[in-house]
Amino acid sequence: MKAQRDCLDAAAHQIEGLPGVILELGLGNGRTYDHLRTLFPERDIYVFDRQIAAHPDCIPDDDHMFLGEVVDRLPEATARLGKTAALVHSDIGSGRPETDAILFAQVVPLLGAMVCPGGLVLSDQKLPAGGWQSLPLPEGVAADRYFVYRVGG
Repeated sequence: MKAQRDCLDAAAHQIEGLPGVILELGLGNGRTYDHLRTLFPERDIYVFDRQIAAHPDCIPDDDHMFLGEVVDRLPEATARLGKTAALVHSDIGSGRPETDAILFAQVVPLLGAMVCPGGLVLSDQKLPAGGWQSLPLPEGVAADRYFVYRVGG
C-alpha cells in the first residue's frame, strides 16, 4: 500500500500541468479511489470494476462508474471521453501470470487510445507497454513493486 501511495503522490506532481481525467481500473474496497479524490479534487475520476464491493463513501456516482469487464467497458469510455486521461491507475491483476498476460495484452492498447500525450499509467503489474517510457520509481519503492509509464509526448 505504501509503494502505491508513494507512486500516486509522485505522479500527482508529474502531471500537475497536464489537463485530463483520472482513470482507476479496479475499485476494490475504494481506498485508492479515496486517495485519488484527495490528490485530484478538481479532476473527474472514472472508475472501472466488475462489481461494487467498496464502502458506500468510496463509490463514484453512476456517471463516473463503468461496471463490467474492463476490456468491454474501455471502448465505451474511449467513445465517451476520448484521449483525455492524464493518469491511469491499474490494479486489476488476478495473481495468475498466464491470465494476467492475456488481460494486459488486451488492456494496454485500449488504454493507449485514452491516455493523452505525456500522461502516466501506474500499475502493480508490469505491462506489455511497447512505446511507453518506463519511469523510475520514487525513492524507497522497491524495483518491480510498482510500474510507472509515460505515454507518448
